[in-house]
Amino acid sequence: MGFDRNTFHRKAVQIPSDEDITEMRSFLVEELRKEGHDPDVDEVGNVLATRGTTDSVGTHLVLNTHIDTVPPHIPYDRSGDVVRGRGACDAKGPLAALLDAFCSASIGTGRLTLATTPDEETSQYGGEHLGETLSADGYIVGEPTGLDVCHAARGGYGGRITIYGESAHASDPTAGMNAINAVGPLLEALEQYDERRGAGQHEVLGKPTLTPTHIEGGGPLNQVPDECTVSFDRRPVPPETSQAFFADLESYLAQWLPDTYEFDVQPAYPDSPDPDAFNTDPDSELVQTLADASGGDIRTFEAATEASYFADDGPTVVFGPGVLADEEGPVAHADREYVTLSEIAAAAEAVQSTVETILS
Repeated sequence: MGFDRNTFHRKAVQIPSDEDITEMRSFLVEELRKEGHDPDVDEVGNVLATRGTTDSVGTHLVLNTHIDTVPPHIPYDRSGDVVRGRGACDAKGPLAALLDAFCSASIGTGRLTLATTPDEETSQYGGEHLGETLSADGYIVGEPTGLDVCHAARGGYGGRITIYGESAHASDPTAGMNAINAVGPLLEALEQYDERRGAGQHEVLGKPTLTPTHIEGGGPLNQVPDECTVSFDRRPVPPETSQAFFADLESYLAQWLPDTYEFDVQPAYPDSPDPDAFNTDPDSELVQTLADASGGDIRTFEAATEASYFADDGPTVVFGPGVLADEEGPVAHADREYVTLSEIAAAAEAVQSTVETILS
Protein backbone atom coordinates (compact mmCIF):
# COMPACT_ATOMS: atom_id res chain seq x y z
CA MET A 1 0.00 0.00 0.00
CA GLY A 2 2.88 2.37 0.65
CA PHE A 3 3.22 5.16 3.15
CA ASP A 4 -0.08 6.88 4.04
CA ARG A 5 0.99 10.52 4.34
CA ASN A 6 -2.52 11.89 5.03
CA THR A 7 -3.05 9.57 7.98
CA PHE A 8 0.44 10.34 9.25
CA HIS A 9 -0.20 14.08 8.94
CA ARG A 10 -3.53 13.82 10.77
CA LYS A 11 -2.03 11.89 13.68
CA ALA A 12 1.02 14.17 13.81
CA VAL A 13 -1.06 17.35 14.02
CA GLN A 14 -3.29 15.75 16.65
CA ILE A 15 -0.25 15.15 18.89
CA PRO A 16 0.69 18.27 20.89
CA SER A 17 4.38 19.07 20.52
CA ASP A 18 4.47 22.68 21.67
CA GLU A 19 5.70 21.92 25.19
CA ASP A 20 6.91 18.32 25.06
CA ILE A 21 7.94 16.48 21.90
CA THR A 22 8.29 13.04 23.52
CA GLU A 23 5.01 11.63 22.18
CA MET A 24 5.59 13.08 18.72
CA ARG A 25 9.11 11.67 18.54
CA SER A 26 7.90 8.23 19.64
CA PHE A 27 5.18 8.36 16.98
CA LEU A 28 7.72 9.21 14.27
CA VAL A 29 10.10 6.44 15.37
CA GLU A 30 7.27 3.90 15.37
CA GLU A 31 6.09 4.97 11.91
CA LEU A 32 9.60 4.58 10.53
CA ARG A 33 9.81 1.10 12.03
CA LYS A 34 6.45 0.17 10.48
CA GLU A 35 7.92 1.16 7.11
CA GLY A 36 10.86 -1.18 7.64
CA HIS A 37 13.49 1.31 8.77
CA ASP A 38 15.72 1.32 11.84
CA PRO A 39 15.77 4.88 13.22
CA ASP A 40 18.16 6.15 15.86
CA VAL A 41 17.67 8.91 18.43
CA ASP A 42 20.95 10.70 19.04
CA GLU A 43 22.20 12.31 22.24
CA VAL A 44 20.38 15.60 21.68
CA GLY A 45 17.08 14.06 20.59
CA ASN A 46 17.34 14.10 16.79
CA VAL A 47 15.69 11.20 14.96
CA LEU A 48 17.79 9.80 12.10
CA ALA A 49 17.12 7.07 9.57
CA THR A 50 19.19 6.16 6.53
CA ARG A 51 18.59 4.27 3.31
CA GLY A 52 21.04 3.19 0.63
CA THR A 53 24.76 2.62 0.87
CA THR A 54 26.34 2.79 4.30
CA ASP A 55 29.83 3.72 3.12
CA SER A 56 31.11 7.02 1.76
CA VAL A 57 30.75 5.98 -1.89
CA GLY A 58 28.00 7.74 -3.82
CA THR A 59 25.99 10.91 -3.33
CA HIS A 60 24.42 11.56 0.06
CA LEU A 61 21.25 13.65 0.46
CA VAL A 62 19.67 14.70 3.75
CA LEU A 63 15.99 15.51 4.29
CA ASN A 64 15.58 17.62 7.41
CA THR A 65 12.76 19.26 9.32
CA HIS A 66 11.54 19.61 12.91
CA ILE A 67 8.84 17.98 15.05
CA ASP A 68 8.28 20.75 17.60
CA THR A 69 5.76 23.57 17.24
CA VAL A 70 5.15 26.92 18.82
CA PRO A 71 2.46 27.16 21.53
CA PRO A 72 -0.42 26.92 22.02
CA HIS A 73 -1.59 23.58 20.66
CA ILE A 74 -4.51 23.98 18.24
CA PRO A 75 -6.64 20.89 17.52
CA TYR A 76 -6.70 19.16 14.15
CA ASP A 77 -9.56 20.09 11.83
CA ARG A 78 -10.08 19.02 8.23
CA SER A 79 -12.47 20.49 5.69
CA GLY A 80 -11.99 18.79 2.33
CA ASP A 81 -8.46 19.49 1.13
CA VAL A 82 -7.68 21.97 3.91
CA VAL A 83 -6.21 20.91 7.24
CA ARG A 84 -6.00 23.34 10.15
CA GLY A 85 -4.21 22.95 13.44
CA ARG A 86 -0.94 23.70 15.14
CA GLY A 87 1.93 22.39 13.06
CA ALA A 88 -0.28 21.74 10.03
CA CYS A 89 2.21 23.63 7.86
CA ASP A 90 5.05 24.35 10.32
CA ALA A 91 6.35 21.81 10.07
CA LYS A 92 4.29 18.60 10.15
CA GLY A 93 3.12 19.19 6.59
CA PRO A 94 6.72 19.30 5.35
CA LEU A 95 7.51 16.34 7.64
CA ALA A 96 4.75 14.24 6.05
CA ALA A 97 6.06 15.11 2.58
CA LEU A 98 9.70 14.37 3.42
CA LEU A 99 8.82 11.13 5.18
CA ASP A 100 6.77 10.01 2.19
CA ALA A 101 9.68 10.78 -0.15
CA PHE A 102 12.14 9.05 2.18
CA CYS A 103 10.06 5.87 2.27
CA SER A 104 9.04 5.84 -1.41
CA ALA A 105 12.05 7.03 -3.43
CA SER A 106 14.03 4.52 -5.49
CA ILE A 107 17.70 4.87 -4.65
CA GLY A 108 20.50 3.82 -6.95
CA THR A 109 24.05 4.09 -5.68
CA GLY A 110 23.60 6.89 -3.17
CA ARG A 111 22.42 7.37 0.38
CA LEU A 112 19.37 9.16 1.77
CA THR A 113 19.04 10.32 5.37
CA LEU A 114 15.97 11.62 7.15
CA ALA A 115 17.01 13.81 10.08
CA THR A 116 14.40 15.51 12.27
CA THR A 117 15.16 17.90 15.10
CA PRO A 118 13.28 18.40 18.38
CA ASP A 119 13.84 22.09 19.11
CA GLU A 120 13.89 24.27 15.97
CA GLU A 121 11.39 26.69 17.47
CA THR A 122 13.45 27.17 20.65
CA SER A 123 17.10 26.36 21.29
CA GLN A 124 18.10 24.72 17.96
CA TYR A 125 20.60 22.43 19.65
CA GLY A 126 19.39 19.64 17.37
CA GLY A 127 20.15 21.52 14.16
CA GLU A 128 23.53 22.66 15.42
CA HIS A 129 24.42 19.08 16.38
CA LEU A 130 23.40 17.75 12.97
CA GLY A 131 25.51 20.43 11.33
CA GLU A 132 28.50 19.22 13.32
CA THR A 133 27.97 15.48 12.84
CA LEU A 134 26.42 15.03 9.38
CA SER A 135 28.24 15.31 6.08
CA ALA A 136 26.27 15.26 2.84
CA ASP A 137 26.21 16.45 -0.75
CA GLY A 138 22.91 18.27 -0.36
CA TYR A 139 20.22 19.16 2.17
CA ILE A 140 16.48 19.74 1.74
CA VAL A 141 15.08 21.51 4.79
CA GLY A 142 11.31 21.21 5.18
CA GLU A 143 9.52 24.49 5.89
CA PRO A 144 6.41 26.12 4.39
CA THR A 145 7.52 27.75 1.12
CA GLY A 146 4.44 27.27 -1.08
CA LEU A 147 6.47 24.75 -3.13
CA ASP A 148 9.01 27.42 -4.06
CA VAL A 149 12.67 26.44 -3.78
CA CYS A 150 14.40 28.80 -1.37
CA HIS A 151 18.16 28.85 -1.81
CA ALA A 152 19.04 31.62 0.64
CA ALA A 153 17.84 33.30 3.83
CA ARG A 154 19.00 35.90 6.27
CA GLY A 155 20.04 34.65 9.69
CA GLY A 156 18.47 35.65 12.95
CA TYR A 157 19.72 36.40 16.42
CA GLY A 158 18.95 38.72 19.26
CA GLY A 159 20.98 40.64 21.78
CA ARG A 160 20.82 42.85 24.84
CA ILE A 161 22.73 46.05 25.54
CA THR A 162 22.82 46.94 29.21
CA ILE A 163 23.77 50.47 30.22
CA TYR A 164 25.05 51.11 33.74
CA GLY A 165 24.65 54.40 35.57
CA GLU A 166 24.45 55.37 39.23
CA SER A 167 21.34 55.41 41.36
CA ALA A 168 20.17 58.47 43.28
CA HIS A 169 16.97 59.95 44.68
CA ALA A 170 14.95 61.72 41.99
CA SER A 171 14.76 64.83 44.16
CA ASP A 172 18.47 65.29 43.44
CA PRO A 173 19.10 63.60 40.05
CA THR A 174 22.54 65.17 39.66
CA ALA A 175 23.74 63.03 42.55
CA GLY A 176 23.50 59.98 40.29
CA MET A 177 23.81 59.06 36.64
CA ASN A 178 20.55 58.17 34.92
CA ALA A 179 21.05 55.10 32.73
CA ILE A 180 17.94 55.95 30.73
CA ASN A 181 19.58 59.14 29.46
CA ALA A 182 21.97 57.03 27.41
CA VAL A 183 19.15 55.32 25.52
CA GLY A 184 18.79 58.19 23.05
CA PRO A 185 22.41 58.04 21.83
CA LEU A 186 22.23 54.24 21.86
CA LEU A 187 19.16 54.11 19.61
CA GLU A 188 20.76 56.58 17.22
CA ALA A 189 23.90 54.44 17.11
CA LEU A 190 21.91 51.30 16.34
CA GLU A 191 20.06 53.09 13.55
CA GLN A 192 23.34 54.04 11.87
CA TYR A 193 25.28 50.82 12.53
CA ASP A 194 24.78 49.18 9.15
CA GLU A 195 25.53 52.37 7.27
CA ARG A 196 28.83 52.79 9.10
CA ARG A 197 30.00 49.29 10.03
CA GLY A 198 27.68 46.57 8.77
CA ALA A 199 28.20 43.92 6.10
CA GLY A 200 26.48 46.04 3.45
CA GLN A 201 23.87 45.03 0.94
CA HIS A 202 24.00 41.43 -0.24
CA GLU A 203 23.40 40.77 -3.92
CA VAL A 204 20.66 38.23 -3.12
CA LEU A 205 19.42 38.89 0.40
CA GLY A 206 19.55 42.66 0.38
CA LYS A 207 20.37 44.68 3.48
CA PRO A 208 20.71 43.37 7.02
CA THR A 209 18.47 44.83 9.70
CA LEU A 210 19.14 45.84 13.29
CA THR A 211 15.92 46.59 15.13
CA PRO A 212 15.48 47.66 18.78
CA THR A 213 12.54 45.65 20.10
CA HIS A 214 12.41 46.10 23.89
CA ILE A 215 13.50 48.56 26.56
CA GLU A 216 13.57 47.72 30.24
CA GLY A 217 14.80 49.87 33.11
CA GLY A 218 13.96 51.77 36.20
CA GLY A 219 12.13 50.99 39.42
CA PRO A 220 10.39 53.33 41.88
CA LEU A 221 9.31 56.59 40.28
CA ASN A 222 11.33 58.59 42.79
CA GLN A 223 14.61 56.79 42.05
CA VAL A 224 17.17 57.50 39.32
CA PRO A 225 17.72 54.17 37.54
CA ASP A 226 21.24 52.80 37.59
CA GLU A 227 20.61 50.26 34.81
CA CYS A 228 18.70 50.08 31.55
CA THR A 229 18.61 47.33 28.91
CA VAL A 230 17.78 47.68 25.22
CA SER A 231 17.09 44.42 23.39
CA PHE A 232 17.34 44.06 19.63
CA ASP A 233 16.71 41.70 16.72
CA ARG A 234 19.46 41.17 14.14
CA ARG A 235 18.83 39.76 10.64
CA PRO A 236 22.29 39.35 9.08
CA VAL A 237 23.42 38.70 5.52
CA PRO A 238 26.62 36.94 4.42
CA PRO A 239 29.44 37.04 5.30
CA GLU A 240 28.49 38.23 8.79
CA THR A 241 28.56 35.72 11.64
CA SER A 242 27.06 36.14 15.09
CA GLN A 243 30.41 36.00 16.86
CA ALA A 244 31.93 38.71 14.67
CA PHE A 245 28.81 40.86 14.88
CA PHE A 246 28.63 41.02 18.67
CA ALA A 247 32.32 41.89 18.96
CA ASP A 248 32.05 44.59 16.31
CA LEU A 249 28.87 46.08 17.78
CA GLU A 250 30.49 46.44 21.19
CA SER A 251 33.51 48.19 19.65
CA TYR A 252 31.24 50.46 17.62
CA LEU A 253 29.04 51.46 20.58
CA ALA A 254 32.09 52.37 22.63
CA GLN A 255 32.63 55.24 20.20
CA TRP A 256 29.05 56.49 20.46
CA LEU A 257 27.99 56.27 24.10
CA PRO A 258 29.13 58.93 26.58
CA ASP A 259 32.32 57.93 28.36
CA THR A 260 30.58 58.34 31.71
CA TYR A 261 28.50 55.21 31.09
CA GLU A 262 29.63 51.62 31.18
CA PHE A 263 27.78 49.04 29.11
CA ASP A 264 27.96 45.49 27.85
CA VAL A 265 26.60 43.67 24.81
CA GLN A 266 25.41 40.09 25.18
CA PRO A 267 23.52 37.59 23.02
CA ALA A 268 19.90 37.31 24.10
CA TYR A 269 20.21 33.52 24.27
CA PRO A 270 23.85 32.88 25.17
CA ASP A 271 23.38 29.14 25.66
CA SER A 272 21.79 28.57 22.24
CA PRO A 273 23.28 28.66 18.74
CA ASP A 274 22.41 31.53 16.43
CA PRO A 275 21.50 30.73 12.80
CA ASP A 276 23.63 32.71 10.38
CA ALA A 277 22.55 33.70 6.88
CA PHE A 278 23.15 31.25 4.03
CA ASN A 279 23.19 31.45 0.25
CA THR A 280 23.30 28.39 -2.02
CA ASP A 281 24.16 28.87 -5.68
CA PRO A 282 20.79 28.94 -7.48
CA ASP A 283 22.39 27.16 -10.43
CA SER A 284 23.40 24.16 -8.33
CA GLU A 285 22.03 20.74 -9.29
CA LEU A 286 19.93 20.44 -6.13
CA VAL A 287 18.20 23.80 -6.63
CA GLN A 288 17.54 23.30 -10.32
CA THR A 289 16.38 19.70 -10.00
CA LEU A 290 13.94 20.46 -7.19
CA ALA A 291 12.60 23.55 -8.97
CA ASP A 292 12.02 21.54 -12.16
CA ALA A 293 10.20 18.89 -10.14
CA SER A 294 8.04 21.28 -8.10
CA GLY A 295 7.35 23.94 -10.70
CA GLY A 296 7.94 26.56 -8.04
CA ASP A 297 9.98 29.71 -8.16
CA ILE A 298 13.60 29.93 -7.02
CA ARG A 299 13.76 32.61 -4.35
CA THR A 300 14.93 33.54 -0.87
CA PHE A 301 13.17 32.43 2.31
CA GLU A 302 11.60 34.99 4.62
CA ALA A 303 12.71 33.57 7.97
CA ALA A 304 15.78 32.12 9.68
CA THR A 305 15.89 28.32 9.76
CA GLU A 306 18.13 25.42 10.68
CA ALA A 307 19.29 25.37 7.05
CA SER A 308 22.14 27.64 8.07
CA TYR A 309 23.74 24.82 10.07
CA PHE A 310 24.11 22.71 6.90
CA ALA A 311 24.91 25.25 4.21
CA ASP A 312 28.67 25.31 4.82
CA ASP A 313 28.79 21.56 4.20
CA GLY A 314 26.82 21.34 0.97
CA PRO A 315 24.10 22.90 -1.21
CA THR A 316 21.06 23.56 0.96
CA VAL A 317 17.49 24.53 0.11
CA VAL A 318 14.35 25.25 2.10
CA PHE A 319 11.23 23.69 0.61
CA GLY A 320 7.79 22.47 1.53
CA PRO A 321 4.00 22.78 1.44
CA GLY A 322 2.12 25.62 3.09
CA VAL A 323 3.04 29.26 3.50
CA LEU A 324 4.33 31.49 6.26
CA ALA A 325 1.68 34.08 5.40
CA ASP A 326 -1.04 34.69 2.83
CA GLU A 327 -3.08 37.72 1.72
CA GLU A 328 -5.01 37.66 5.00
CA GLY A 329 -1.94 37.68 7.24
CA PRO A 330 0.28 35.21 9.13
CA VAL A 331 -0.38 31.48 8.70
CA ALA A 332 2.51 29.62 10.35
CA HIS A 333 2.55 30.28 14.12
CA ALA A 334 -0.93 31.84 13.84
CA ASP A 335 -4.26 30.60 15.21
CA ARG A 336 -5.41 30.08 11.60
CA GLU A 337 -2.49 27.84 10.62
CA TYR A 338 -3.42 25.57 7.72
CA VAL A 339 -2.09 23.54 4.80
CA THR A 340 -3.67 21.69 1.89
CA LEU A 341 -3.27 17.95 1.49
CA SER A 342 -2.83 18.40 -2.25
CA GLU A 343 0.19 20.61 -1.63
CA ILE A 344 1.68 18.06 0.77
CA ALA A 345 1.25 15.46 -1.99
CA ALA A 346 2.89 17.76 -4.54
CA ALA A 347 5.81 18.41 -2.18
CA ALA A 348 6.30 14.68 -1.58
CA GLU A 349 6.30 13.98 -5.31
CA ALA A 350 8.78 16.79 -6.01
CA VAL A 351 11.20 15.64 -3.31
CA GLN A 352 10.90 12.01 -4.39
CA SER A 353 11.61 12.96 -8.00
CA THR A 354 14.60 15.05 -6.92
CA VAL A 355 16.01 12.26 -4.78
CA GLU A 356 15.61 9.72 -7.56
CA THR A 357 17.21 12.02 -10.12
CA ILE A 358 20.24 12.86 -7.99
CA LEU A 359 20.70 9.40 -6.46
CA SER A 360 20.03 7.46 -9.68
